Amino acid sequence: MRYLAEAAPGTHPLTPICGDQYLNLLVVKFYYCAFTLDTLVSSALAIAVTLGIAFFVASRLTPGVPGKLQMVLEFLVSYVRGLIRETVTEDATFILPIAATIGLYILVANWLDFFPLGFTSILKPANSDLNQTLAMAIVVFIIVEAYAIRVRGLGGYLRHFMRPPFPPLTIIEEIVKPITLSLRLFGNIFAGLLMVYLLTLLPSAFAWTTPISAVGVAVWKAFDVFFVGTIQAFIFMLLTIIYFGQAREGLEEEMGRGHAAAVRQEERATTPATTS
Repeated sequence: MRYLAEAAPGTHPLTPICGDQYLNLLVVKFYYCAFTLDTLVSSALAIAVTLGIAFFVASRLTPGVPGKLQMVLEFLVSYVRGLIRETVTEDATFILPIAATIGLYILVANWLDFFPLGFTSILKPANSDLNQTLAMAIVVFIIVEAYAIRVRGLGGYLRHFMRPPFPPLTIIEEIVKPITLSLRLFGNIFAGLLMVYLLTLLPSAFAWTTPISAVGVAVWKAFDVFFVGTIQAFIFMLLTIIYFGQAREGLEEEMGRGHAAAVRQEERATTPATTS
């Protein structure tokens, strides 16, 4: 039983670097001079496994008739590419490696939870720490905002936040994107850990439930890791693509109006004046 279970969820001890330095944000304390060792180790393991899978797949790619693994991967890449074309634009090819890498990394990090990580305190599901999910969401947010500035220009980017019906709500909506993106992934992974922890506590209250608890933990972890973990990786990747699409929202109409105005101005300039 202990082989399948993790420690109590939500415990990520801070390792200070330069003392107990933090910024009090009222709802949470932001420790800017400390790190969580278990999250760094777990995320490093997930990164190593992700890179290992990527290099292994790259080494197995062959021209001509593809193998089964290559066919599956080509289908997934084509599906993501199609999402980008439909949601963003045809020429936004740089989004594919960003979205695919994020999706694969989160999938690997979630699937690693199926293995018994409770034998050590420094191995926990990486996405069960809000620091991890928020960091990924902030990276996505920064890239999306940089893309919005590039395609709109700084003036168009700022005007975009002043659109009706109520500009302050538009600004708030943009700011909360990384918060909701990170909390969604963190909440689902944390809830799965909490369920496993509660199932492992069942035999301490009723000794006869030990076999039921063991089976329940195994079944729940399989469902939570392979189904919920996969869905959450897909949702994070999908929302990343959608955010890029929202960065271009209304851009074609603005360009169309600007082009129409330029054409009308050119026509007035080239039309000879009539005399009565």
